[in-house]
Amino acid sequence: MLPSCRQHEIFYPVPKFDLTPQEIENFMDKLEGFHEQFHDCFLRSESRENFLLYMSGQFSELERKSIEPIALNIEGGKVRALQRFVSDAPWDDENIMLKYRSMVNSDLGNPDGALLFDETSFPKKGNDSVGVARQYCGSTGKVDNCQVGVFAAYVSDLGYSLVDKRLFIPEKWFTEEYHERREKCKMPGELTFRTKPQLAAEMLNNLAAEKTLPFKYVLGDSIYGNSPDFIEAVSSLRGVTYFVSVPEDTLCRPKIPTTVQKTYKYRGKLCSRTVLTDETQKPVKLSTMARNINSYFWYRRTVSEGNKGPVIYEFTRRQVKISSASLPQQMVWVIIRRTIGAKPEYSYFISNASTSARLPTFVWLSGLRWAIEQCFEEARSDLGMGHYEVRKFPGWHHHMITCMLGHFFLWHLKLSLGKKSTVYYALADFSE
Repeated sequence: MLPSCRQHEIFYPVPKFDLTPQEIENFMDKLEGFHEQFHDCFLRSESRENFLLYMSGQFSELERKSIEPIALNIEGGKVRALQRFVSDAPWDDENIMLKYRSMVNSDLGNPDGALLFDETSFPKKGNDSVGVARQYCGSTGKVDNCQVGVFAAYVSDLGYSLVDKRLFIPEKWFTEEYHERREKCKMPGELTFRTKPQLAAEMLNNLAAEKTLPFKYVLGDSIYGNSPDFIEAVSSLRGVTYFVSVPEDTLCRPKIPTTVQKTYKYRGKLCSRTVLTDETQKPVKLSTMARNINSYFWYRRTVSEGNKGPVIYEFTRRQVKISSASLPQQMVWVIIRRTIGAKPEYSYFISNASTSARLPTFVWLSGLRWAIEQCFEEARSDLGMGHYEVRKFPGWHHHMITCMLGHFFLWHLKLSLGKKSTVYYALADFSE
């Protein structure tokens, strides 16, 4: 049995979605019941009907699940009516998302849950869709013409689901040159440029203030771990631990240097500044520090069960101060993960976990981000998340809402059947 000081460390496995169509009875009846909960979010009965039609098309076996194929293949569907519904009809988006997150909490909520932040891209051929630009496209692995969405997902021992979204709008879209495009795409006039980490921080703050979903951990990749805006937002949340990736060239001081206030005169005025007592102690890159750590300090651990067997890495950790300019800024845990072999590849993470945090906690957290990647993969393959052909700002958000709702609906069916997965992820060894 763990000592009392360790009992707050709860490691849970994350189940894999493995429901099959053959296991579902009365699918449409259940889908209609799900939709009834959102009736007050639409002003007209036609919108309610189209809401059900559109999502029914997303669950269909159509090869491409954009508006026209759905309208032509679903009974009662009309192309123009469905186009107007997705892009122009009024939706109470805020009420839909509030209801939806309450459902997620009812099915998946856990005080030890985690919020995950990541972006995914959608290649586009034209230049008129809102936010489209030549930028890095993860779907193609290169700079390409695409839109990028920043998403928040929720994960617990019961499953995972996307819970919020923002469309990243490149800075050039806010210039005078794009004024006409902004109007055509119905971009809100109050919208201002936000980086991807700033969009994630905005979602995090909103979810924390809403208090619908309980969470203890926040995870993200290096674009968020390297962002002062995101780190500041999560650090301000009491009782929340972050675990985020950082680049290998992040500077740190492995030993805690001491500082003193030094006074001096500048243009006749008495000034002061903080200086290191040991000026020879220079910050080092995480990559340099990692390659100088003796093999004695590395621990081999299983992170997950992959298609080809267990996924195993080696881990080590250090408490350091992240450096900016020439002075230490923040005391954090640095967790280093490397592959096994003659030429190991390294990954780096930082966390504000307490000084008593153990290695198994970090090993377990390093496997949780798999859940948001699964959200994207399942929403794309099962619901046509990337098949949309809408150009307007409201249309993009409405399509993503239906994808999020549809993905959660499938998880609800799985949970309602009491079905347990045979494959689990985010494993952790309880030994140091």
